[in-house]
Amino acid sequence: MKKWTIRDVMTTDAVAVPEDASYRTVVDLLAERRISAVPVLDPTERVVGVVSEADLLYKVEFAGTAAEHRRFPNRRRPEREKGEGRTARELMSAPAVTTGPDTPLPAAARLMAEKGVKRLPVVADDGTLVGIVSRADVLKVHLRPDPELRRDIEDEVLRRTLWLEPYEVQVEVDSGVVTLRGNLDRRTLAELTVRMVGAVPGVVAVHDHLSFDLDDAELARSRWGRSHPFSTTDPST
Repeated sequence: MKKWTIRDVMTTDAVAVPEDASYRTVVDLLAERRISAVPVLDPTERVVGVVSEADLLYKVEFAGTAAEHRRFPNRRRPEREKGEGRTARELMSAPAVTTGPDTPLPAAARLMAEKGVKRLPVVADDGTLVGIVSRADVLKVHLRPDPELRRDIEDEVLRRTLWLEPYEVQVEVDSGVVTLRGNLDRRTLAELTVRMVGAVPGVVAVHDHLSFDLDDAELARSRWGRSHPFSTTDPST
């Protein structure tokens, strides 16, 4: 089964600016490309920071507040310094939050959520820029067509991984929501099937209508209770 990574969804024609790019150059680039942030590169083409719309807005926020700055020089100093910045080096947020092209999509989504960023520069092992991935790019996996999802589930999960026959599990997919029906010999196999189908990239939810003949999970717990040295179960009962 294909494991989707950043490489599968990232934009490879990423734009960036050098550290000495002017404020106006950055503003014009964001407007022209309709993007909300741009990576900043050092002379060796490595990503050293990111300038976002939020960074640029400090110049608007603090315009005309020189007198207040003199009275309260330490109030919001980092933001004020960005408001006075003229180059990408002075405006950028650093260090940049980046990811690699082989990062799994769930890991990238968690990173974006934890850091509160909308896009990530994608860098090679040497730190050079190879692409950009946005929240919208990460969500592309959920745009996979239902027939494609069904093929992945039936061929990669049920047949090749779990070795199930076609008649044992019936698969329906509607807008990424998977419904499983059928009868399997063991409860643990049924639960494993649901977990593995839920992990297929693009699956939104799994409706489990599988039945089973043997509750081997309960049987295992019962045997553990009778045989474990710390069990309080009376073997004679």
